[in-house]
Amino acid sequence: MTKSTLVALPLADGFDMHGDFGGGWWIVMMVGMVVFWGLIIVGAVWIVREIAGGRERRAAGETPVALLDRRFAAGEISVEEYRERRAALVGEPPEQAHDSG
Repeated sequence: MTKSTLVALPLADGFDMHGDFGGGWWIVMMVGMVVFWGLIIVGAVWIVREIAGGRERRAAGETPVALLDRRFAAGEISVEEYRERRAALVGEPPEQAHDSG
């Protein structure tokens, strides 16, 4: 054997994994792949939620009276319910809210 063959033989043996590291590395690689793709999916879902959730965050910054006005304008609540809730929010008795309508 030549000198280069003697040097190449241990290197080839280490890279070919002739029993040095055992056969369980495929389990580590499989778990690593699942974790990798799991992180990719979680990241994509997080980005989509952040982009789509921007509108909800702006609506969440509304004052309670503005939210009540918006719900009344959308027809979600009746006139009586609107007046009662507005009086409760503003702090005036319901009778005065009825007159100021």
